[in-house]
Amino acid sequence: MLPTKGYAAMTAKAALQPFSFERRDVGPHDVLITITHCGICHSDIHQARDEWGGSIFPMVPGHEIVGAVARIGSAVSKFKTSDCVGVGCFVDSCRTCAACREGSEQYCDAGMLLTYSGRDKDGRPTQGGYSTQIVVDENYVLRIPSALSPAGAAPLLCAGITTYSPLRHWGVGKYHKLAVVGLGGLGHMAVKIAKAMGTEVTVLSTSEKKRHDAIRLGATEFALTTQQDTFTRLQRRFDFILDTVSASHNYNEYVNLLKTDGTMILVGVPDKPTLLEPFPLILHRRRIAGSVIGGIRETQAMLDFCAMHNIESDVEVIPIQHVNEAYERVLKGDVRFRFVIDLASLT
Repeated sequence: MLPTKGYAAMTAKAALQPFSFERRDVGPHDVLITITHCGICHSDIHQARDEWGGSIFPMVPGHEIVGAVARIGSAVSKFKTSDCVGVGCFVDSCRTCAACREGSEQYCDAGMLLTYSGRDKDGRPTQGGYSTQIVVDENYVLRIPSALSPAGAAPLLCAGITTYSPLRHWGVGKYHKLAVVGLGGLGHMAVKIAKAMGTEVTVLSTSEKKRHDAIRLGATEFALTTQQDTFTRLQRRFDFILDTVSASHNYNEYVNLLKTDGTMILVGVPDKPTLLEPFPLILHRRRIAGSVIGGIRETQAMLDFCAMHNIESDVEVIPIQHVNEAYERVLKGDVRFRFVIDLASLT
């Protein structure tokens, strides 16, 4: 076993604190990664506070992991020591179901093995990237292109693929009008990626302070959802809406902004359910759909796409000792646009 340092929530809602634990030994197909950077995702906060239920404690959060290969197993063929690599939201799946065979491991029939707050085949809880090192099967490790910085690339492994995957799946591109709801960690990546795909992007936000950033990131228009005339002025404007907001809000208002046959895609996860009115959907044959991250092949394609188009996450790098303060700032929307932990601060 490999002694490892990290920061963990020992119980639900407890502040994160230093925590020592053990990683498994490096097996034939495993890669040992020395973690250099790990992004802070809003879902880390949900999980650490057990707001979705089922969290496993003690919990080392973190699924936006970038680091360097320190050691490889005897059968590893995809990586060598010193390679810059990444690990996203899951570290294994059944590998045999239809979803896994087609490269959509995120929809594995048996359930993907989460990078943290999951249980591996031996029943041991998985622990995430707020730590010094991690051992992962080579088939669930991503190659970070040299054009990307480690800190800027880390949030791509969740925020990047969470927005890239639905845009690709629904064929969003040139000649489409896309509304991005929310300009946070997910939303700012959606704007950058959609802009690179040739899409006309409008940002819908509750904060006037986000206007300048929205235009800087590539949006052609910005509208405040706190102004009621926004929902009348923009009726039937958009082919697609990508809703990235994780706070409770009224989906019905946004559905009316879709054209006939338009699609609203949910990637944010509010902690409370929303009542849905059928008529706005029925009368214009609109759809509400959902999407979660992407498979390994698609995540690698996203990283390569971002490298080609010089896309990284806008980040604020912090030492791990500031993680609890960062959590509170995330909840207040006080970050542009993703915190990334420098794990050198842990050693």
